[in-house]
Amino acid sequence: MIAGMGELIGAVQTNCDIADARHARDVSLCTYLLGMREFYRWEHQLPFGVTPPREAVGRWIAEREARWEGISERDFIPLPVAGCEFDPFAADAVNEALAGSGLVYGAGIGRFHKPHFFLGELDRDERRGETRLLVCGCEYARDVAAIPAASQGGTVIVRREALRQWLWEKADGWNVKQQDGALKAALLAHGFDLDPRAAIERMTEGEIETLILHEEGELVAGRMLGGEWADMLSGLQGKRAEIFARAVKDNLADCLVTLPGLLARGGDSLHFWFATFDGLRREMFPRLVSGYGTGVVRNGIASGVGADGTAIGAAALAGREHFAALARRLLDMDESAIEALSHEVGTIAL
Repeated sequence: MIAGMGELIGAVQTNCDIADARHARDVSLCTYLLGMREFYRWEHQLPFGVTPPREAVGRWIAEREARWEGISERDFIPLPVAGCEFDPFAADAVNEALAGSGLVYGAGIGRFHKPHFFLGELDRDERRGETRLLVCGCEYARDVAAIPAASQGGTVIVRREALRQWLWEKADGWNVKQQDGALKAALLAHGFDLDPRAAIERMTEGEIETLILHEEGELVAGRMLGGEWADMLSGLQGKRAEIFARAVKDNLADCLVTLPGLLARGGDSLHFWFATFDGLRREMFPRLVSGYGTGVVRNGIASGVGADGTAIGAAALAGREHFAALARRLLDMDESAIEALSHEVGTIAL
């Protein structure tokens, strides 16, 4: 670790709190309360599988919201590292200054223009071609919305704790009705019915690679679309238009890298990926949904996928051209036209 680590953690957490004060309540009430419950769990170091006490969580939320009221107008503060002060969004420079410390820092702008920051323990730092991969373990500072993975510039960051949290949330929800589908297949493949805690730990470690594949796809798609795409996305004000545009690029990224990578690797990760495949991404890609239903659920991973000629592989190949063309089409449209198109998914679906 480094000298002044406590001061650094405090600065990062302050910026997280300011971002939450401005944006944490921009989501639905259900999503907000679930996120706050898990944030309470993280802050109080409660193990997954243990339900946080409802009354205590309620008091904590009220206290946190009261604090937010007093800081929402404050500016983000610089980060003290190695005797210097860094802009909180200069993640590459901060990580360069943290080299050898065993720490990793992340910063960026997420959905609906919300800033995100975190500081954690560095588990892995490696190169994959032109991409730098940073995997974060224990987290020392974070905001309410813990994003499991992100890419920026030429760097991919994966947050193990955030992935574990997402898996527990999904598993808790599935436990209520235990419906058939991709999530059930993914959980049972890791033995969730026999030992839930061990299963989630195995999934967390195993699916880090799936997150990396998607983020590598994001980088490839970003290079294809150029700087115009980031400019367009940052200029969108309506939530529907932004969600739609992000879904288009997500599908392109997965067709370019994620799905081919999963098919080549084999195993059960395809179930996990399809468990995350929802919303507009899914509505725009019924051919892929159909391919999963016939090629995996009925026949099983081993016999149903793996060759380029499978339904999923063929859908991904077709999706490369389809979603690349659709993304370029969005670049020539204003926001009102993008939003209108998002309500006509059936006319552009593959």
